[in-house]
Amino acid sequence: YPCSLFAKIRGTSCMKFHVICIGKLKEAYLREGVAEFVKRMRPYGGITITELNESKIGDKPSDADRKQVVVEEGQRLLKAVPKSAYTVLLDVYGKTISSENLASMVSKLEVDGISDMAFIIGGAFGVSDELRRSVKFKLSFSPMTFTHQMVRLLLVEQIYRSAKINRNEPYHW
Repeated sequence: YPCSLFAKIRGTSCMKFHVICIGKLKEAYLREGVAEFVKRMRPYGGITITELNESKIGDKPSDADRKQVVVEEGQRLLKAVPKSAYTVLLDVYGKTISSENLASMVSKLEVDGISDMAFIIGGAFGVSDELRRSVKFKLSFSPMTFTHQMVRLLLVEQIYRSAKINRNEPYHW
């Protein structure tokens, strides 16, 4: 169902997803993959991606320089989040959940009247404690480490998968 028709049937609004991240995708295959899932999400409320510039830092940054960058990027990420959005931070120290549990989370938020969900992806040096404390949920895809750019592709795929799950539509044929 198109989002508006589905929302009328269920009596809920469609979730608008926001991905707020540091840096542009450098690899063509990542840009193409993300663009494909953004396109697939159009009937389901859509995904808006906000790319913030990476903070300037020298070639051999000190620990203090890296910490300052993480704090500054965290503040900019938080400012870019829509005011009423439910905030989820992609964080290696977050909770791992299944695709079905992510879909359930989205569905519950919709029923509770939340219409915006913002996923935050930090930069190359990680995220600040302030940012971790400011979000509603911390999500980890795995105990393994992924580049922050690769996580963006994994995230938009999982958002799409949750939309399909919530509408009882097949994903794998």
